[in-house]
Amino acid sequence: MKTIQTDVVIVGAGLAGIYTALNIDSSKRIDIVVKESLLIANSNLAQGGIAAEQEFIQENIDLHIEDTMKAGSYLNNLDAVTVLVSEAGQNIKKLMSFNVDFDRDENGDILLTKEGGHSSRRILHSGGDSTGRDIMNALKIECFKRENIHIHENMMALELLHQENECLGVTCLDKSNNTIRFIAKNTILATGGIGNIYGSTTNSDIATSDGIGMALRAKVVTENLEFIQFHPTAFHNEFTKRRIKFLISEAVRGEGAYLINSEGERFMGKYSPLLELAPRDKVSQAIYREMYDTWTDHVYLDTRHLDKEFLKKRFPTIYNHLLNENITLGIDLIPVSPVQHFNVGGIKVDIFGLTSMENLYANGECASNGVHGANRLASNSLLECIVFGQRIADKINSTSPQIAEFKNNLKQFSHHKYNYKPIKRKLGMIMDEYVGIVRTKDGLLFAKKQVGDIEKNLNKYPNNSKHYYEALNMVQTAAVIIESALNRKESIGCHYRIN
Repeated sequence: MKTIQTDVVIVGAGLAGIYTALNIDSSKRIDIVVKESLLIANSNLAQGGIAAEQEFIQENIDLHIEDTMKAGSYLNNLDAVTVLVSEAGQNIKKLMSFNVDFDRDENGDILLTKEGGHSSRRILHSGGDSTGRDIMNALKIECFKRENIHIHENMMALELLHQENECLGVTCLDKSNNTIRFIAKNTILATGGIGNIYGSTTNSDIATSDGIGMALRAKVVTENLEFIQFHPTAFHNEFTKRRIKFLISEAVRGEGAYLINSEGERFMGKYSPLLELAPRDKVSQAIYREMYDTWTDHVYLDTRHLDKEFLKKRFPTIYNHLLNENITLGIDLIPVSPVQHFNVGGIKVDIFGLTSMENLYANGECASNGVHGANRLASNSLLECIVFGQRIADKINSTSPQIAEFKNNLKQFSHHKYNYKPIKRKLGMIMDEYVGIVRTKDGLLFAKKQVGDIEKNLNKYPNNSKHYYEALNMVQTAAVIIESALNRKESIGCHYRIN
């Protein structure tokens, strides 16, 4: 077993991990564990943009706070929301210092757009609709310049190393199935989402709830896992069985697109005075109701009243993807349906990213600092990664924990080349059917029994492999999601129960 001593080990290389690393003092050694390639992360898929007030104008700050609280049904942590919004501007400037280029008009002013739940145009974007990809490309270039940052690709984090509620690092598996142990003064989980727990998702293939799974096994506190956000407008292609769905950015509705049902009727007026720009939970639940009432599995996004050339320039990624599907923005109706998109809850952290375990931090989608409440406001997710990434970096820069002597009591399992695909498919079907947009007590109890049986089988036959731990992380997280959904009997935010 190889052991690497380091100041900081970061699990995950999306925006939450990379931005944090870039703000940690260059005198500290940083090791970043990447499950696949550095090019693959949910952050790369972010289309809409990053919500931020660039200047500290109290009225605008207050509006962004109120929009965030309202979208989250006021279950948000107000202190965390205040931090998120108030520290946005300085972190946007930091992104620009890392050569992130946001879209600008002919006068050089940054272009802003509007999305659901926002009371003003405050969302910055890049490349029209490739904000996540452009930000990540710039930060990766910056990352490669840093001699103190060491990147380990194709390495799967398996378990947290800990004793007496103190985190001492993480144990991993490289692509040759060799065990690598990182002994670290500080450990940061930035593993992203849970999307592949569901049968259909907008998340990348690597979103298998690895951080939350490791945290659960180490008895680290989690919270609010019942709140799963479904994006209202994923492209609906009835001729493909692909589980990863292409996202039609909320910014398309921000630029004036309508939602219509199979009867050609614009319907959001029945559900919210904000129409298509209501928060995502309201829009997803409205679409679900319309599909139920009209006996269909999708609705349509209507851009026919908008200028085709403007749409082509504003949304080049979406335009070209749809063109490959023989659909033209501004001319054709776009079939859409809600699909799993974002994990609102996660590993409980404070406003400095600290978990319930000493020297263990979490950031990004795997973390829950309370900013989102019961439902995330559009384009607050990238902002969350950078604001709290900076705070985690500041905390690490100001502390010097000692590495305790670690007692090697790791269990060693044999390795088998099982892929666990049948288990993952079965889990996806259960979660789609019983733990989706609308939930019932009977459905949740059925799902609990099914997922519990799967977990028992996985625990009975442990396997020292990446695919085993992915399946284990997914199943154990799904079990907590179901239990949390059973415990919260009232409907609120993106948790909707009919009994």
